[in-house]
Amino acid sequence: MLHWAEIDTVLLDMDGTLLDLHFDNYFWQYHLPKRWVEISGIDKNIAQQQLNQAYVNLAGKLEWYCLDYWSQHLQLPITELKREIMTKIAMRSDTAVFLQALKDSGRKVILLTNAHPDSLALKVECTNLASYIDTRISTHEFGVTKENAALWHKVQQKFGFNPANTLFVDDSLPILQAAKDFGIKHLLAVANPDSKKSNNIITDFPAITDYNTLIADILRPRT
Repeated sequence: MLHWAEIDTVLLDMDGTLLDLHFDNYFWQYHLPKRWVEISGIDKNIAQQQLNQAYVNLAGKLEWYCLDYWSQHLQLPITELKREIMTKIAMRSDTAVFLQALKDSGRKVILLTNAHPDSLALKVECTNLASYIDTRISTHEFGVTKENAALWHKVQQKFGFNPANTLFVDDSLPILQAAKDFGIKHLLAVANPDSKKSNNIITDFPAITDYNTLIADILRPRT
């Protein structure tokens, strides 16, 4: 499925790709609406309606991922609210062995996430990501998300990777398409980003539900 002999750089999404997306889905769909109602006194139905509309309007934009935006927009301490359920933050069960194999193979591994720096810091605090990945980048550093073509040019300029020898792994199909349009040759979709939900049916990209199936190929000597 993947030509590992050609791959020397691996770009990895974080939420839903390395970490279980259940935390984020639970926070935005359940915990945030609940706490907004409790803190502000806003009507429950109105709160849910306004949040759902905002999610649709901001999809793919930097504001959607920006904790500063949501803190100001809702007048809520978003990072503190995330900490209230931080016990739900967890790596996927197959992530550690996958990252260790990439590390052992000598490939350059970069975590590239749309998550706000504060959210990235919280995820690193609660998991072992730092043990496996030295280079962790939030797209907020570039002022544009992975859905935008401009981001890929900026990331390529910063790290100097060759798109023909680069693998990008993500659970978002629009983001994978943006990477493909930029020219990244090797692409992999994660079909089971949320452990509490059923697998997604993906036909546009090679897809995976268990990184363990990749380990032997990752570690196979390149000729």
